[in-house]
Amino acid sequence: MYNIALFGAGRIGQVHAVNIAEHKETNLYSVIDPYGDGASKLADKYGANIQTTEQALADPNVHGVLIASATDTHAELIELAARAGKAIFCEKPVHLDIERVRECLAIVKEHQVPLFVGFNRRYDPQFRKVREQLSAGVIGKAESLLITSRDPSPPPAQYVKVSGGMFRDMTIHDFDMARFIMGEDPVSIYAQGSNLVDPEIGQAGDIDTAFIVMKFPSGAMATITNSRRSGYGYDQRIELHGEKGLLRANNIHEDVVEVWGEQGCVAAKPEHFFLQRYEKAYRAEWQHFVDVLSGRAKPECSGYDGEQALLLADKALESLHSGREITL
Repeated sequence: MYNIALFGAGRIGQVHAVNIAEHKETNLYSVIDPYGDGASKLADKYGANIQTTEQALADPNVHGVLIASATDTHAELIELAARAGKAIFCEKPVHLDIERVRECLAIVKEHQVPLFVGFNRRYDPQFRKVREQLSAGVIGKAESLLITSRDPSPPPAQYVKVSGGMFRDMTIHDFDMARFIMGEDPVSIYAQGSNLVDPEIGQAGDIDTAFIVMKFPSGAMATITNSRRSGYGYDQRIELHGEKGLLRANNIHEDVVEVWGEQGCVAAKPEHFFLQRYEKAYRAEWQHFVDVLSGRAKPECSGYDGEQALLLADKALESLHSGREITL
């Protein structure tokens, strides 16, 4: 049984707490959060300890850490955990500053500990099957990838100000997905964006609607379309066109019942948001990290992948501001 110290008792920390506690090989050993009430509630629910950062990292009973705390704490906690010799699972991103990410990854490399970066969409069964079918040659050589990602409603403008902006907070998942599906790093990126959904987001210096085009060394291209608003639910789709055919992963709906009548067909909307849509993905990525802990696997989504996703976000922002295609 592997004992896990969970950093962060907020919304995503609670999702991970369930998966840690329910897995047959892991135990939610302790919770670390500066807000005592949240940590206490989570610890009481799962019979875990309350620890400080120093206590958790010095505790020989802690085999691994899961970092689900505020973004600006990730890099420091990764470094501290690496120095303590703990296996590390960290929610994306490692940091919002690329140089800080590189400093952090150098510490991880120096101490030779496993680091898994939680881009959970890689572990969605639908998207993963697209990658597997491509690898199996089902559609031949990939030619164009379309990624659609639209949130049901925009976040508060105050959140936008501290999130790093749309590309670093939202599109970063799609940058990672494009690299994951295509199996290569892009050589150029071009981005356009607008503020159409919430004027306060524009006043905060960000966009809420975007198109990004990337070209890969093979000549294949990927297009990402993002919006902070979708009146019909959480829109998450992938379409991959190849020389022999097409692979498509559609939305997961709240239910599959359709009502047919004189007015046409009425069906359920897509799942409400990421906690519902990616429930299986969160469980699957935790299983992978358990395999890492046990030595059965190495991190599939590494610090390098986290660095590359942030780099693409930075270059997309550069393209947006300059109006030019950026060579990578």
